[in-house]
Amino acid sequence: MRSVFQWNLGTRSLELGKRTLVMGIVNTTPDSFSDGGLYFDPESALARSLQLLEEGADIIDIGGESTRPGTKVAVAPGATRQDEVHKDDGKVPVSEEEELRRVVPVITAIKKERADAVISIDTYKANVARAAVVAGAEIVNDVSGLRWDKKMARTVAELKCGAILMHMRGRPEEWRTLPPPVDIVLQVKRELREWAEGAVLAGVRRERIAVDPGFGFGKNLEQNYPLLARFQELQSLGFPLVVGTSRKSFVGRMLAQDGLDAPVEGRLYGNLAVHTALILKGAHIIRTHDVKQAVDAARVTDAILAAR
Repeated sequence: MRSVFQWNLGTRSLELGKRTLVMGIVNTTPDSFSDGGLYFDPESALARSLQLLEEGADIIDIGGESTRPGTKVAVAPGATRQDEVHKDDGKVPVSEEEELRRVVPVITAIKKERADAVISIDTYKANVARAAVVAGAEIVNDVSGLRWDKKMARTVAELKCGAILMHMRGRPEEWRTLPPPVDIVLQVKRELREWAEGAVLAGVRRERIAVDPGFGFGKNLEQNYPLLARFQELQSLGFPLVVGTSRKSFVGRMLAQDGLDAPVEGRLYGNLAVHTALILKGAHIIRTHDVKQAVDAARVTDAILAAR
């Protein structure tokens, strides 16, 4: 059975567990692996966000920086590594100012059109998180689990917003050289538990935290599928479970033909199979590019859960 939570976002609470929620992805970047450049300007990003809300998205997740495999990631002020985020050309850094320029106008515009919209900001930088929440976001979705920016956990605590802590093995530029884990599920459970407890010690209330196992983030084909198969074990963490498998390469690899991975646009049906399995195993929120299809799949899968 799937656990039921009241996820406290500060301004409101979302009931999780009785119905699967769908989080629609809007990347305001030129280099996302899936939709890079399509919603780079604020007008396109606003139109896409409103479209996803009409299709049934419960949350809109706005991101201003790509963490696709092979890219370097910027280290926010207060961390230990040199600022080294690059676009595909490897030359142009994505500064904090640039990320703010990409995401804040979009959040402001969405809230102007749809004051009731629940918005998540996909960032690991505390200053970006703060500006986004001031603009109207209610959730900080951090791929680093609040770890890369030393100010992030304290900032989230002060903002009293919701937080998604995602698991990532290493950094994107290191993924190809990471040693295989002894047991990927045990590692994800152990580290997510440690990071969540660290957030609580920093002042983030437990009822504001959700966790994401980070499919594809430092996990290869041989590690993503065991994580899928044993996903129900993550329920023991005691937090709502968010999953993001949309259009990822481990799905494309399984659908490969003639030695070539399925293209991004050819992974939808495989993703829906993954979504269904994850909901049946306890996922509370599905993060996806394909909202309408995910909403339909979630409704049917929720009916199966209700009939148990």
